[in-house]
Amino acid sequence: MVAFDLPMVSKRDKRVYTKFRKFLMDDGFIMMQFSVYTRFCRNQADADKHIQRVKSNSPDTGNVRILSITEKQFEDMLLIVGTAIPTGREVDKKFTLVIE
Repeated sequence: MVAFDLPMVSKRDKRVYTKFRKFLMDDGFIMMQFSVYTRFCRNQADADKHIQRVKSNSPDTGNVRILSITEKQFEDMLLIVGTAIPTGREVDKKFTLVIE
């Protein structure tokens, strides 16, 4: 799992962000949510190869975090989905816990 926080101030920042995001997708990562990408690796050697690729392609600014988790740990993830419910001027959130 790769999570990143890159600056998006200048046009150059945006190009760097786009290039890094495109690299991740070309390397087989899929977007889990904004700035969080995941990729399945068959074994530790495969994971190490992709970790090295991410390190080599990481931008000089911002930060990139890599977290290796097992398939079982990923399966045990809890997903909390919120839906916005309008109540006049305000919007309250009603959360539903989804366990798969």
